Amino acid sequence: MADYDRRNGGARGGYNNNRKRRYRDDDELDRRPQRRRYEEPLHLKVRKQLLGVAESPLKRTDEEISSIAKLVVDNNDDEEIRRQYIDLSLQIVVEQPFKIPFVAAIIIVVNPQKPEVGQEMLTKAAKAIQEYLEAGDWREVKLVLRFLACLQGLLEEDGVFPLLEELFSRAVDLQTASSEDSLGLELVKIILLTIPYVMASSAIGFEERALALLDKTDIIASTPHALEALVNPYPGNDEGDSEEPQSTINLLQKQLQAEAAQSWQLACIPRPWNVTKEDDTTDASKKHALPEIDVPSPVAPGPRPMLPEIYFSVYADQDVETVPSTSDVASSILRDSLVDTINILDYNRNATAKFLIDLDCYFSAETFVKRATQFDKLRNVEEGRSTWKPEDVAVDAVFSQLLQLPMAEHKLVYYHSVLTEACKIAPAAIAPSLGRAIRWLYKNVDGMDLELVYRFMDWFSHHLSNFGFTWKWTEWVDDVQLPLVHPKKAFMMGALEKEIRLSFAARIRGTLPEPYQPLISEAKEKDTPDFKYNSDQTLYSEPAQEVLRRLRAKAPDTDLQTPFSTIEEIAGSLGVTDPLVPSTDAYVTAICFLGSKSLSHVLSQIERCKDRLLSIGAQSELARRQIITSVMDYWHEKPGIGVNVVDKLLNYTILTPISVVLWALNDQLGKGEGLVLSHVFEMVSSTVTKVTNRVRQIVVARNQPGLPGDQVTILDETLSKEREEMGKLFAVIENSLVGVAGGSVDDMAESTDQDLKGEAVLRGWGGRWLRVFRRKMAVEESWVQEMMSPTVQGIDASGMEMGVEQNGSGEAVLSEAGEELKEDDALDEIL
Repeated sequence: MADYDRRNGGARGGYNNNRKRRYRDDDELDRRPQRRRYEEPLHLKVRKQLLGVAESPLKRTDEEISSIAKLVVDNNDDEEIRRQYIDLSLQIVVEQPFKIPFVAAIIIVVNPQKPEVGQEMLTKAAKAIQEYLEAGDWREVKLVLRFLACLQGLLEEDGVFPLLEELFSRAVDLQTASSEDSLGLELVKIILLTIPYVMASSAIGFEERALALLDKTDIIASTPHALEALVNPYPGNDEGDSEEPQSTINLLQKQLQAEAAQSWQLACIPRPWNVTKEDDTTDASKKHALPEIDVPSPVAPGPRPMLPEIYFSVYADQDVETVPSTSDVASSILRDSLVDTINILDYNRNATAKFLIDLDCYFSAETFVKRATQFDKLRNVEEGRSTWKPEDVAVDAVFSQLLQLPMAEHKLVYYHSVLTEACKIAPAAIAPSLGRAIRWLYKNVDGMDLELVYRFMDWFSHHLSNFGFTWKWTEWVDDVQLPLVHPKKAFMMGALEKEIRLSFAARIRGTLPEPYQPLISEAKEKDTPDFKYNSDQTLYSEPAQEVLRRLRAKAPDTDLQTPFSTIEEIAGSLGVTDPLVPSTDAYVTAICFLGSKSLSHVLSQIERCKDRLLSIGAQSELARRQIITSVMDYWHEKPGIGVNVVDKLLNYTILTPISVVLWALNDQLGKGEGLVLSHVFEMVSSTVTKVTNRVRQIVVARNQPGLPGDQVTILDETLSKEREEMGKLFAVIENSLVGVAGGSVDDMAESTDQDLKGEAVLRGWGGRWLRVFRRKMAVEESWVQEMMSPTVQGIDASGMEMGVEQNGSGEAVLSEAGEELKEDDALDEIL
């Protein structure tokens, strides 16, 4: 039987029969079928190498440039390769600013051998810059102009200087028309940021032209803008200490003048075109005339609002310089490339973070110290060598955008995520830099603009939530004993509150040292606050409990009238001025209790009760504000949830923006103590944002070309009405805050001398609030006036960026249904 099994594929025989037959020469010959060798198409090879140029510190950049240039030259007859190379090069120029000098170096190497490639590149670059000029895409204009500046050695005669002169003429026209114009400043800034790349290019003999242009720009760059004071990030503290704002364009002008006096060293700019000395790129036969580029007059304002820019750094006043000083032109050159990279690549935070980490690959070798060098070791760096840390320069640039006034270009959460990703990619390098930035910002909290304080607070709590909520709280332990009205104590309380929102109270309590424990009460650990009317000691408890029972049973709205009437009768007998107020309190408190499980639960309850809530507001303004009071009282221990519910009630138009502002800055103001609470600022700020964004949506819809005349008329009437309402809202805020800032609030006027110091701090809070909302008003009025000017009327608004402000959490504005309102739906929503 065993033999039979083996012969017919038993356990052993099956294995032997299935074995591959061996031959005597198997050891010498490989008889396995060979996989067909795959060769990557040349156009894909060019694309891959071009996209990766200068990215790796392990590769020699000159070899990468030579390799790409050789591929292009050897395969110049291949239309696909040629098109791929030119189109991709120009795409990299406007999407990856760090690589502009290296892309230019490739064409400089190619040109002596294939001048037609250089000519085609210049033709397409000129066409691209012409389109950007007509659309008002000034960032793209700047980047393509920088590319042409790096190619100055290939250009005949004066190269890019005639174009720079023409831009300056438009800037003069704009400044002459209005001293408050910001677009003219942007044009001058573009000119100033182009000059260094011209002077660092392979071209020679343009020193006089550059100096003459600097003499012209000086008068515009040195004149302070009217709005500079409003966007100063350090307006000062309660003692009156303040810092003079450093205008970015003014700094750049002075830096370039100093650089001209030093023979244009421009040490940080890479010069990859110097690696090919054997190629005579100065031969006149290999130069090209710059194609004609016409700068429109008047120039288009573009999709992004232009406002004066203040230079901001979180690494000032260090005993060792880890970022370039403001006297060094490198501070502006590095910052500009970093900021453009961050804002252009907003769709990919991982790629942005990778570029920031690899910053040192894209500039001269001696610009930075080695990555992740410890701060203490910088003191041992040889004198005369750079002590700039690449991670500090990168982090500094991100904070300059996160804390940009009057508003950031993108949602604030994008900048949060960039810092988070960078910290995950290179924790040893980025984490210490962030730690020093946090300490510096906290140190300057009392002198910083209030809006920036809250942006810092939001980022700080969000960042800690991504890294286990760990922070060296012991460093700030002395500030735990400060009074609640002190800016640092207010920051501390606000940050802990936001941490709790992102986690839960018990978890956050466990991360804090003992002195901080009293700052988080045990009541905050309860998931669902108690229904206050469950206690028989509470007035109106019995009818209020009946309201809760009927709401829980989903009884018809008419069945609620009986307990409401009972409450109102009791209130009338007690002499309550508006009996609708206590019945509203019972009703809204019951809604909050039933919806306390989640946001979807409370939205469901609001949907069911929407009609009655709307009627309450229509009957009595006091009752409408009682809705807010009831929500915030119920969520007293977790005010962030209360603010979110109030936000939803605004979306449903149950509340009005003015009622929210009056509640926050009138009903809850006291001597000004309400201004210290972070959730109050968040509530008022998000409410104002809803109103201003409504106006902006109407303006954008109004500017869409091709609208019928009757729709234009309707939109004009709507805009006039909404602007009037916006003005009333800002007037209410102004009137409420002026009293606190001036110390004329009733409670302040009646106080004794013993609390004068505390009241001085509260007056400081009033002034800081005033500054924020006066700036918002000025910015909105300026934006509307600019967008309604004749030069903007014909611009297609479909691609126009709204420049939308965000609330404290960086959230977008919501429509009435609670969904994000897209620009495409703006016209339908308005009409």
